[in-house]
Amino acid sequence: MESYIYPIVIFIVMGVVFGVLLTVLSKVFAVKTDPRTEQITEALPGANCGACGFAGCADYADAIVTKGAPMNACLPGGAGAASEIGKIMGAEVTAAEKKLPVIHCSGDCDAMQQKFTFDGVQTCASAKRFYGGTGACMHGCLGLGDCASVCPEGCITIKNGLAAFCTEQCISCGKCAKVCPNGLIELRSIKKKVDVRCSSKDVGAAAVKACKNSCIACGKCVKICKFGAIEIKDAHAVIDYDKCVSCGMCAKECPRGCIVNLRKPVVKAETI
Repeated sequence: MESYIYPIVIFIVMGVVFGVLLTVLSKVFAVKTDPRTEQITEALPGANCGACGFAGCADYADAIVTKGAPMNACLPGGAGAASEIGKIMGAEVTAAEKKLPVIHCSGDCDAMQQKFTFDGVQTCASAKRFYGGTGACMHGCLGLGDCASVCPEGCITIKNGLAAFCTEQCISCGKCAKVCPNGLIELRSIKKKVDVRCSSKDVGAAAVKACKNSCIACGKCVKICKFGAIEIKDAHAVIDYDKCVSCGMCAKECPRGCIVNLRKPVVKAETI
């Protein structure tokens, strides 16, 4: 009988000793964390979208406290999160400028020629792997809603084969831009009002044949711009938003209508 009791007692004693030892070591070698890190994490929206440039909200909070990261980089959190972070860090913080998504394509089902019907898994990523998608333009919107599926606010819909955004609901997380296999979605400043709605790399007649709304790289927009804010890259117009003043002259000059001006016209009061 004693031959069974002694080993059990030994294991129990060893378990207690090792348990106490591990507890002591955990206290001695514990990594001390700044309480502000947890406070900032709680102040963030928890989207973990990566728009701030970090893996998630907790990593961003740690970077603010330990690495001096910008305190207004959380676009989804906006002014509210920036203000709360400023209070925690004891500094005044100005909210970053809001950004909105724009899709550089206007090739809906009415404009773009279709090559075939895709019967595979109905995602843009899958369609892209199958001969570049169903559209005659391999660089346009694939229209299967990968962007809509990742939008946390449900502000993206597919209308007539083209992604459409409800910008009032958008939190600028940028998840839609990351998931688009053709890289058509870009976040740009809310203050900028002119967008090129084409990313075709086809040239001349090929671009015209593929899509009614395609850019033909004629260069008229480049010539009319007084600020050097637009150029032709990869056979389509590209706007440099740092230089663009949203005057809309390029949109007026575009013979294909693939540059849009969202700026509301100024209404002059009638004189009596």
